Parts: sequence; C-alpha cells; structure tokens
Amino acid sequence: MNLKQMLVEMLNRKASDLHIRVGVRPHLRVNGKLDEISTDPLTIDIMEQIVGQILNEKQRERFYRKNEMDLALSVAKLGRFRINLFRQRGTTAIAIRAVNTTVPTFEELHLPPVIRELAKTRRGLIIITGTTGSGKSTTLATMIEEINGTRHDNILTVEDPIEYIYRDKKSIISQREVGGDTETFASALRHAFRQDPDVILIGEVRDLETMSIALTAADTGHLVLTTLHTLNVVETISRIISFFPPHQHQQIRLLLGGTLKAIVCQRLLVRSDMPGRVPAVEVMINSGAVREAIMDPEKTVNIPELMEQGTVQYGMQTFDQSIMKLYKTGKITFEEAIQQASNPDDFDLRVKGITGTSDRWDQNENESGDAEKPSRQHSAEASGGFLKY
Repeated sequence: MNLKQMLVEMLNRKASDLHIRVGVRPHLRVNGKLDEISTDPLTIDIMEQIVGQILNEKQRERFYRKNEMDLALSVAKLGRFRINLFRQRGTTAIAIRAVNTTVPTFEELHLPPVIRELAKTRRGLIIITGTTGSGKSTTLATMIEEINGTRHDNILTVEDPIEYIYRDKKSIISQREVGGDTETFASALRHAFRQDPDVILIGEVRDLETMSIALTAADTGHLVLTTLHTLNVVETISRIISFFPPHQHQQIRLLLGGTLKAIVCQRLLVRSDMPGRVPAVEVMINSGAVREAIMDPEKTVNIPELMEQGTVQYGMQTFDQSIMKLYKTGKITFEEAIQQASNPDDFDLRVKGITGTSDRWDQNENESGDAEKPSRQHSAEASGGFLKY
C-alpha cells in the first residue's frame, strides 16, 4: 500500500490521524480510537519510498540531520495534510493529520458564543490550550477567519507548519511558515513589529523568547492569538510564568494580568447521540477579580471558583460546567462525562444534586438561557456531528 492509498483510506473512514511505522500495519485514529488498516506491515524500503513522496531533496537532508520535521502537504483531489516525521528505534515513523481545507464556523465546531465575542477583541493576548488533537489550531483558524471577514486589519501568522490557507477578505493576511519562510518563531516575531500588524497569530509558544515577544506585542496594542499544550486554565498560567526565571515571576504576573484577555481550554469527548466528538470548553475571561488572582500567586488557585461565578456576566465556564451541559443535553454518556471531568467525585455529586454548587450552576444556566434541555432528537445543529478536528 502506497502513501496515496493510505490517505484515501484515511479520508474514506473519516479518520483524524494516520500513523505509519516500520514493522507494523498503518493505524488510523477514528473518533479518538486507533484502528489498523488491513494491509501488510511496512518494510524499511516501503517507508523510504513514502519519505521520498513527501520530502524534496533539501527537506530529506534536513530531516536526516535533525531526525524530526514538521510540514504541510497538499495532495491533488485529496486535500491538505499536516505531517510530522521522526526517528524511533533507528527507523523513520510518520504521523499525518488531515486538515480541513475550509475553515469551519463557530457553530460547526459547537463552540460557546463567547469565543465569537473574543474574536472582536482589538488588543491583548488570547491563548487556546489543550492536548494534541484537541482542536486548538481549528479554533484559532475560525477566529482568524471571523476577523478576516469583519475587520480591515493586517493579520500576520507564524505557523509550523501552515495548516489552513486563508484568502484575503476585508483583512489582508500574511502567512509565514517556520523552516521555509523564517527560521524560528522568535525570529519571525522579532521582525513582526516592522510589518505593521494589527493581529499576530503564533502557531505555538515553545520557548521563553517567543513568550516574551508575545507578551510584549500584546502589551503594545496588538491582538496576539496563540496556543499552549496545557490541560486547564490554572496550569496555563503556571506554564507561562515558568518560562521565565524565578526573579521575574512577579513581574510576569503583573504583565500577564494587564495583557491577558482570555484563556480557552479544549477537550474532545466522544458523542453518544451520533458518531463523532464534541468539545468541552473551559473559558476564563480576565475580569477584575481574575486579574487580581493572576497577579497574586496565593489567589491563582481560586480562579476556577471565579470562573463558575462569572458564567452569566462574562460567559466563563469550567470544564466540569461544560461537561455537565453536554451530559444534560444528551450529547455524551455519564461514563464519558465522569472520565473527562476534572473532579469526577464532585461531578457525580452534582449530577445527583447533592451539592450547593450544583444549584449555582443551574441558576447560571437559567439566567444565561442554557437551561432548557434539548430533545434527544437530532436537531439541525446536531445533524452534521462535530467537525473532524
């Protein structure tokens, strides 16, 4: 089986990822679960042929020198794919992710309305977080496309690799790919200020210099959108601060308190009402109380409670609040909810209506208009399932 045949199989089975290694059959990730492709295990020779189909001579030289590489690949009549090549146990392995060529809408992604409102922000730092494959890049792309269609801005993206290809609408968009158009994220960002950007998208913050420049850009009137591989809001704040040496931590807390607009964390959960996955979304908006909690390390741990209290006024919510809504509306099973909840025991009590916090959640849902329990009949909103991230 050659690469193109594997990609066709991947698309036919609506898989999000394809994993290729020497000595075993290729595997597809379908709705979050790995499954084999019925073919012979791959040999070293076949793997080298696949590498040759993906990389040009210059890229091959770089890959065998560094033993890993990220890139995007467009295949005629099939679409666009994000590819990571790496070495393991002396052989090449490849992870391929299908990238939707059309940027989805907020509604198609089943994101809470507050995410669209965040796209109206003019300055500051917005961070989308989650594990690999949780849909961070897709959410960012949807926000960029919203800005592109509603504002006359100069948008600069720095990505590794470029996933979605944007077309200028009301805004103009320049997309730079690390390794092709620029050496590193930090290098691109150092020159970004001379390119008159209104909006800067940083595909991922990986080091101190990139984070430092991102904070500076947000502090000087730019809107900065980026991602981090963190699990929740409190961990995200701790990760940002940990980029810097200890003697700068309080200074960074003050800067973060002044520049951060929001943190959005995502997890994809298996749907029970149809095939596919649906996002549970934790949202923190930098309100006055949250700002104080960011600046004071002893109060940072209280942010989840502030998020619960800020549901109606700011659109904030914790993961467990989001998961509760998905469970109550029949989109996920109780077992999936418990497995994904941040505090499973507490979540179980809230389902049973034992805690006072559950009453506050219900009150927030009633006030925000979300308490009405939809029928388990598939609505038009549910008919398409969750877009494959």
